[in-house]
Amino acid sequence: MTDNFRRVFGVGKPVIGMVHFGALPGSPLFDAERGVDGLVEGVSRDIDALQKAGFDAIMFGNENDRPYEFAVDTASTATMAYAIGKVRDRIKVPFGVNVLWDPMSSIALAAASGAAFVREIFTGTYASDMGPWTPDAGKAMRYRDRLHRQDLALLYNVSAEFAHSLDQRSLPDRARSAVFSSIPDAILVSGQITGEAAALSDLEAVKKVLPDTPVLANTGVKHATISDVIRIADGCIVGSSLKVDGNTWNKVDPERAAEFMRLARAARGA
Repeated sequence: MTDNFRRVFGVGKPVIGMVHFGALPGSPLFDAERGVDGLVEGVSRDIDALQKAGFDAIMFGNENDRPYEFAVDTASTATMAYAIGKVRDRIKVPFGVNVLWDPMSSIALAAASGAAFVREIFTGTYASDMGPWTPDAGKAMRYRDRLHRQDLALLYNVSAEFAHSLDQRSLPDRARSAVFSSIPDAILVSGQITGEAAALSDLEAVKKVLPDTPVLANTGVKHATISDVIRIADGCIVGSSLKVDGNTWNKVDPERAAEFMRLARAARGA
C-alpha cells in the first residue's frame, strides 16, 4: 500500500460513492435550460445523500458526457472545476475526480479542485467505442508532478469499459506489469460497461498476483454482491446501484445508499 493510498483512505476497505454530473457544456446531452446552476444543484443533492449514508469517499465523474472523448472539451473540465468549487464547503469526506477518458484533464481538474485522488485508464492499448485507445501513464504522472500534486493518489483502471484490450497478456499479468512500470496507488478491475460487474474470478486473479497493492472493484457492485466483493477486494467504487431504481442516469436514492453502506459495513466487520 502506498503512502498516498493510506493517507487518503486509511487502512480499511474504502467504499467510494459516485457523484455523476449531468451532461456538461460542450457535450451533446447538455441541458442548456437547466444550465450550470442545475448541474450544481444535482451534485449537491447527491453529495448530501452519500455523506449521510456514510460513504468513506466520493468521486465526481462526467458519466453523462456521451459520446466519450479522449481529449475532453475544455469547457467540460472547467465547468466541473467551477461546480466542485461551489460545493466544496459541503464535502466532509475525501473526494476524487474522473474526466472520461482523459488522464491529463482528470489530473488538471484534481489540481484545480483539491481532489485527493484520480481514477482513469492510464495504461494499455485498446480497441474501443471511441476508436483506438492508447493512454500515456508516463506523461500523466509527470504532469501530476509538474502541478506539484505528488500527493495525488492515482487509481489505475486496467480493464477499460467500452473497450477490448489488444494486449495478448492476461488481466493479472497486465495489472502486475502496470504496478511494476507505473507505480499506481491502486488497481481497479471493471466490467464491460458502466454498471456491469467485474467477474469475481477476475478480482481474485488480480488480487492473487498483487497481494501488497490495493485492488478495488470499479463497476457493477450491487447490494446483493457487496459481501462477496469485500471478501476479495480492498474496497469498491459504486454508482448505479445507489441510484433511483438502480438506473445510472437517475439521482442517488438516499435509502438505497444507506442500505448499501449498512451491508458494506457488515461485510467489512466480517
